[in-house]
Amino acid sequence: MQNRLAYIFVLATVVIDAIGIGIIFPVMPELLEEVTGGTLSQAALWGGVLATSFAVMQFVFGPIVGNLSDHFGRRPVMLTALAVMAVDYAIMAVAGTIWILLIGRIVAGITAATHTTATAYMADISEKSQRARNFGLIGAAFGIGFIAGPFLGSLLSTLGVRAPFWGAAALSAANLAFGYFVLPESVTDRIRRPFSWTRANPLASFRAIGRLPGVGRLLTLYLVYNVALHVYEAVWAFYGKARFDWDPFMIGVSLAVYGLFFALVQAFAVGPMTRVFGEHRAAFCGLLIEFVACVIFGFLTSGMLALAFTAFAALGSVAGPAMQGLMSNATPDDQQGELQGVVASLMAVGMILSPMVMTGTFSWFTRPGAAIYAPGAPFLLAAALLVVCVIILVAPSRESAPSEPLA
Repeated sequence: MQNRLAYIFVLATVVIDAIGIGIIFPVMPELLEEVTGGTLSQAALWGGVLATSFAVMQFVFGPIVGNLSDHFGRRPVMLTALAVMAVDYAIMAVAGTIWILLIGRIVAGITAATHTTATAYMADISEKSQRARNFGLIGAAFGIGFIAGPFLGSLLSTLGVRAPFWGAAALSAANLAFGYFVLPESVTDRIRRPFSWTRANPLASFRAIGRLPGVGRLLTLYLVYNVALHVYEAVWAFYGKARFDWDPFMIGVSLAVYGLFFALVQAFAVGPMTRVFGEHRAAFCGLLIEFVACVIFGFLTSGMLALAFTAFAALGSVAGPAMQGLMSNATPDDQQGELQGVVASLMAVGMILSPMVMTGTFSWFTRPGAAIYAPGAPFLLAAALLVVCVIILVAPSRESAPSEPLA
């Protein structure tokens, strides 16, 4: 019974992590316009700065957290992360200046370990043949959070732009209390690994994991993939307001629709696709679908069509768990936390590069007097990066890769 509750807690943690992200998306444009006193274009640039500051801290501290969880266990790391998350949202709820918001995001980035440690926990308790499927369940939980988050954010936004932050803080605190009572430790003496500061710095962790057969190339692929796919969280709210004149409520609805289809794909498509086609082919199909979706969003002018195409775009999300499954299966059990720390750092690098590049592209093509008004330009840039991902995945390699050929 306790193991079942722990399993529920891990998935609930990911759900609440996603709710916390999605719940504030609908109000971020208005909040940043309020605290900066600037235009929507300027607010988008500040949104990129906040996201990048969070990501820089996650890049630096992700491997440290991963190595700490390999030694001290997943439980203390995950509970500490939830506590800091609750405090961070409370800080954002009362922030009156952009600088307090920035400090809040920096602190959150340092201890951002919930999703990473939850994934490592899932790897601990899963057979290798089931890891891609269970990573898909992690993705489904994230998708459920994305359904609930924007919807709750839209409702709470009627009480003011600060209300969603208080809601996110309360959810994090409630899950912390739940986890304190039900979460057992998954790191046993068999897989426990001594903590080393040498291995904990990002470059050393990259080298240690990248030396594993076939994994180095997958890490490169995952990095480019994350730079491309962070376009959604970087500019979607600004894109919806500029292209379709959506208000916070409609932005929340659009994100909830995407979250619904994302959760369905992760829960019911990842397992069958990776079982029938293998992780390598599933990743290939997902990347192609993501490419087509980004091209479509680059040129769409109808808000209703944008909502309709979110179902198709969500189908491409099979690529992420498939890539994670390939990397996890090629990594020893006592390095799963280190791997997830490296994966978190790669996601952080994507969050460092993507928000600045994508919001900068959005700002350039939506600024007053722009030669070409194109709110969808960031999605076309993401489509070009996804082409690079496909090339990396299918190009011949001299490594002994943990994957099957496409042909």
